[in-house]
Amino acid sequence: MTMWFEDINDGDSMELGQYCFTQEEIIKYNKEYDNQYFHTDPELAKYSHFGGIIASGWHTACVGHRLMVDEIKNREEAMVAEGMIPGVSGPSPGIKKMTFLQAVRPEDCISYKLTVTSKRASASLPGWGLLFSTIIATNQKGEQVFQSDVASFSKMRDFKPTLKQRFAIWAVKIPLLKKLMKK
Repeated sequence: MTMWFEDINDGDSMELGQYCFTQEEIIKYNKEYDNQYFHTDPELAKYSHFGGIIASGWHTACVGHRLMVDEIKNREEAMVAEGMIPGVSGPSPGIKKMTFLQAVRPEDCISYKLTVTSKRASASLPGWGLLFSTIIATNQKGEQVFQSDVASFSKMRDFKPTLKQRFAIWAVKIPLLKKLMKK
């Protein structure tokens, strides 16, 4: 998210955008990353339990991730243009759960939305908080096709390191002290 950890609340949500899958793109992606006949061969896929070509769940997830990254970047740029200082997004320590609920077919237009479900200060990285969010994707019929529960780091704007933390930050800049601290 583009806001500081302190400014993010449970329930905050962000529309990530919509993406329309084409048969050509589904086949191209899956020949590279998930080469199974129901993803890559229109004739054979007719005889699968899907009855035709479908997108890989990983393809669906990757598109949602790309939309999320693009939306965060767009929001950061808009904030800077308005003279504001955006928050700092960090990496993700992982995905707790990912569920593929419905097949995504050619010409399906999938909308993605992220909602923060909870947050807490990081126990391992001072000055950072953890956001726990759910990403939900729905098709043009309003059917949910994908859901993932993810975690991500967000920088704390008002973080004040303790004396011990300030010393450690200073000490690692001196090679000999850094070496001693590792022991």
